[in-house]
Amino acid sequence: MDIVIRQAAPDEYDTLGEITAQAYLQDGLLTFGETDWYLDELRNVAKRAAAADVLVATQGGQLLGGVTFVPSGGPMADLARPGEAEIRMLAVARSARGRGAGEALVRACVDRARATDGCTGIVLSTQAIMYAAHRIYERLGFRRAPERDWRPMPDHDFTLLTYELTL
Repeated sequence: MDIVIRQAAPDEYDTLGEITAQAYLQDGLLTFGETDWYLDELRNVAKRAAAADVLVATQGGQLLGGVTFVPSGGPMADLARPGEAEIRMLAVARSARGRGAGEALVRACVDRARATDGCTGIVLSTQAIMYAAHRIYERLGFRRAPERDWRPMPDHDFTLLTYELTL
């Protein structure tokens, strides 16, 4: 059965928010665990959907995961420059990993960026320990851009790695 990528429906926001939050928690990606301030952001899909495109991966009616695609100049962009789109909050439920949902979501974002007038590239942030995600990005032609790495919490020793793809 094929994986279907589509816009998230409002009645899926809570489920997708929990999938995203649990993916980050279970993979140890939140500095402060259950008390991390970012957990509320991960769960708040409605907020993201109001400012960007939230896509989901489904298979046989089951929600596998999702991603936020920020078109060029979107308000949710963390590091995109003019003319760049940004990928944020890619997450796949642990029980659904290994089926190709993560790659399908990233491909859908790349396709959207290519279809966006004036978009010349796509950029994303990732953590150093997200090895499976790095393999997806590199397989799809993204390259590391260490000169764009950044620290979302300047007072903490936590650096996000940057990948970019020129379209």
